[in-house]
Amino acid sequence: MTAFPANPQAMFKNLWSYRSLIWQMSKREVAGRYRGSMMGLLWSFFNPVMMLAIYTFVFSVVFKAKWGVSASESKMEFATILFAGMIVYNLFAECISRAPNLILGNVNYVKKVVFPLDILPWVSLCAALFHQAISLAVLILFYAAINQSLNWTVLLFPFLMLPLIFMIMGVSWVLASVGVFLRDVAQTTGLLLTIMMFVSPIFYPIAALPQKYQAIMLLNPLTFIIEQVRDVLIWGKLPDFSGLLAYFVASLGIAFMGFAWFQKTRKGFADVL
Repeated sequence: MTAFPANPQAMFKNLWSYRSLIWQMSKREVAGRYRGSMMGLLWSFFNPVMMLAIYTFVFSVVFKAKWGVSASESKMEFATILFAGMIVYNLFAECISRAPNLILGNVNYVKKVVFPLDILPWVSLCAALFHQAISLAVLILFYAAINQSLNWTVLLFPFLMLPLIFMIMGVSWVLASVGVFLRDVAQTTGLLLTIMMFVSPIFYPIAALPQKYQAIMLLNPLTFIIEQVRDVLIWGKLPDFSGLLAYFVASLGIAFMGFAWFQKTRKGFADVL
């Protein structure tokens, strides 16, 4: 029986060794999503523009919501604050929601002993990062248009995503594996993602919660990153580097454990499928 290395070195080695394959499959994944449509890849730009417009209207015009950052807060400012949070959540949700079906949707690869199944979550992540990049560009253009300026701290955005990426990968490897043996995982994951959206500081600030619930929200793995993203994109603040370092170390640990679990269990995929 083929042995699949499950150590941290193997995780990074596989990522580097199959980088060309990951890139080609990611491009095919993105192109395939819009194949056959009249607008093609333009949908990837049109969708976030429409969502930003909807957020602006619903939360600022209908609900007249305020974030509370200043007395002169505008409707447009609230929309950018909300959209910044959604950019983080959508990356997480797109990867995690697809993870349980990654192996089930690629059964033909399971039969091929030489195919590196562990790269499938990377392919899913790269496709999600493409859509996040489009949404980020829309937000930056919108922010620059209404403020006539742009914070240089937006350049730090990729550094904020790095620890989140490894956390997403760790969870994705676990869900991809468990999804093979327990088909109900996909439905459960969808429900949990919906809950996470409303218990993350996307539509409201942490300060809006009673003190006793604020500590609970901080346990949400998205809370810290969402707050940091708003700091660098909207308010031009430097991120909490010590907090990012701690988050990065924890994310690496989750990634290593998820990769190890996937490698240990993948030997049973062919028997189940």
